[in-house]
Amino acid sequence: MGSAVDKARGRFKELAGRFTGDKRLEAEGRTDQAKAKARGAVRSLRERARGVMDSVGRS
Repeated sequence: MGSAVDKARGRFKELAGRFTGDKRLEAEGRTDQAKAKARGAVRSLRERARGVMDSVGRS
């Protein structure tokens, strides 16, 4: 699943937890958002590395 969807799901959980007073759900939502952000960063880094390797391979 895309990191944007995971981030939105985490935000929803966080807000639902805040609204209902469920601290565990709120924390779970923040954790889900952090995981999604990390996954997106890894994906971006991987794509950049591929681009560099392609550039080096052509020279």
